[in-house]
Amino acid sequence: MVEEEKSSKSVAKKFAFKALKAFLKSFLFYILYLFVWSFLAPITEFVPGLQQTVENFVIVYIALGVLGDLVADTVFQYFFSTAKALFVIGYLALTLNGGMLNLTYRNIALTVDLRLFLMVAILLSLLGLAKSMLQAISYMNKKAEFGFKT
Repeated sequence: MVEEEKSSKSVAKKFAFKALKAFLKSFLFYILYLFVWSFLAPITEFVPGLQQTVENFVIVYIALGVLGDLVADTVFQYFFSTAKALFVIGYLALTLNGGMLNLTYRNIALTVDLRLFLMVAILLSLLGLAKSMLQAISYMNKKAEFGFKT
């Protein structure tokens, strides 16, 4: 009976610590976003819808990060890490229209080629995806080793 109370308190303490850690990480990430956005705010005049696009990205990215932190030390942590990497790849590909942006400002039509940036960003996200998959494999391997030893 006493061990059950201790284990339930221990689980509650671990979850509270994970929730606090997730909150602090998301708060710091959002503060960083606000700081960086203060420098990018003048660009919104030239690129309509930029602020909403960036805010949507930040909200989903933070939500996936919080969910990943809440399920830390489980295999689901790696699922959310993988989902985050796939989200970055998909969101960049969709919002940048394959790397070619057509902008009009007053009477000037401007075509911006961002394919190199898109390629580098997607390759970096693929590295994150590979990292999370390898970590998941390693985690499951360690779990299997402990299971056979007992």
